[in-house]
Amino acid sequence: MANEVVLLDLKLSPFAARVRIALEEKGIEYKSKVEDLSNKSSTLLKMNPVHQKIPVLIHNGRPICESMVIVQYIDEVWSHKPSLLPSDPYRRAHARFWADYIDKKMYPTGRNLWASEGELKESSKKDLIQCFKILEEELGDKLYFGDESFGYIDLALISFHSFFYTFETLGNWSMVAECW
Repeated sequence: MANEVVLLDLKLSPFAARVRIALEEKGIEYKSKVEDLSNKSSTLLKMNPVHQKIPVLIHNGRPICESMVIVQYIDEVWSHKPSLLPSDPYRRAHARFWADYIDKKMYPTGRNLWASEGELKESSKKDLIQCFKILEEELGDKLYFGDESFGYIDLALISFHSFFYTFETLGNWSMVAECW
C-alpha cells in the first residue's frame, strides 16, 4: 500500500471525470470503484460522511473529497509531473476563480435550464449563453485557458462538454451562433 490510489467514481459524473482527467494527465495509476448512488457503499459513507457523494479520492487510505479540491491535491502531491495549476500565485488564484465560476455559475444555470419550464427556462437559457460568452472572452485567442498548456480551468470546464448539446437542445439555441 505504499502509494495506493482509489477513486470512488461514477462514469457519467462530470465531477468524477475531472478527477479521472487529472489522474491521467499526471500519469497516476489508480483503481476506479464505481458507486451506485441509489445504494451507496459503506466505503463511500465512511470516506465522505458529510456529503456522501462522489468523487472521493482515497490515497493510502485517506479520503479527499470535492472534485476541484481533489484536483488541487493531485497537483500538489504529484508535483514532479506537469502541473495543472500555474506556479505564479496570481495566475493560480485566477485559475481558481474561473474554476469556481464554472461550478457556481455555469453548472447551476445549466441545471436550471434542464429542470425548468416557461420563464425560468428562458431566463436560464439567456444566463447560460452569457456564461459561455464570458468564458469565451476569457479564453480569447489562446488554445487553453492556461495559455500554452491544458490546465486547471480547462479541466474544470471540459468535464461538462457532453452537456453542451443537451443545453442547446433544451434551450433551442446554437452555441456557435450565440457565442462565436
